[in-house]
Amino acid sequence: MTEPLWWLRMAQAARRAASIFLRDVGYGLLEVSHNMLALVGLLVVAVLVFAAGRADLRASVEQQALDWLQQRHSARAEDPGYVAGPDDADSAALAKALAADPAGLNRQQAAVASWLSRRYRVAPEPVARLVQEAWQVGQRARLDPTLILAIMAIESSFNPFAQSPVGAQGLMQVMTRVHNEKYEVFGGKLTAFDPVTNLRVGVQVLKECIARAGSLEAGLRFYVGSANMEDDGGYAAKVLAEQRHLARVAAGQQVPVTVPNVNPSAVTATAAEAASAAATGGATAPAADAKPAELEHVALAN
Repeated sequence: MTEPLWWLRMAQAARRAASIFLRDVGYGLLEVSHNMLALVGLLVVAVLVFAAGRADLRASVEQQALDWLQQRHSARAEDPGYVAGPDDADSAALAKALAADPAGLNRQQAAVASWLSRRYRVAPEPVARLVQEAWQVGQRARLDPTLILAIMAIESSFNPFAQSPVGAQGLMQVMTRVHNEKYEVFGGKLTAFDPVTNLRVGVQVLKECIARAGSLEAGLRFYVGSANMEDDGGYAAKVLAEQRHLARVAAGQQVPVTVPNVNPSAVTATAAEAASAAATGGATAPAADAKPAELEHVALAN
């Protein structure tokens, strides 16, 4: 009877000893891991503090990281089997920047986007994005969005890659080499061909021109580069006429997409008056609608 009880006591003692041993080992490993994590945290903080005080080291690390990312992007782009998927962050951001669903616009914006799309034969989604941006930027810049859109229409017919013989580029035909510093915050002069960036920079230039000239029509002459010329080639009249059409569309009126952006009768009358004045040597009286004050009030938002 005593021999089985002895083995039972031995087994129970061994089990207790093993349990205590394993518990102590676990507590020890936990304590060591806590200490190691604390040490690693202190090292990370020390490295960050050291790097913060070394601009050259920080720049070197950033450059290496950028080079690594560019190498990965280049390697992926060169892979013949790679096709950018809808879950790619850059593809999603690009799509959001270049187009918008016209159904997401309000009534005024949707009407203007539809009219511009049909008038200039461009896809409604990119135009909807530009209309949306013109409303947002115009509100901040205190300019009527229809004026911004009218300038884009006259300058480039909504071609974001347009370039004039003198070097004006993009939707609003901004002189990139003159206003290069305005593109720096957006990533450099190549962003002149990004529609939204070109729109924002163009509005900055337009605001400066209006402030410098003192009025809307004179500001448009500055914008097109004819401030020191006797004639702007009808540029201001075209922009203001197109802006008037857009304002009517935004107000819910029916405007044919083929409507001219300058009143032919007004142009004929002005030309006849100019010819008569040249023949008589007298001064030409300005046309009644040559500088419509109401357009200036509409285009310059209160």
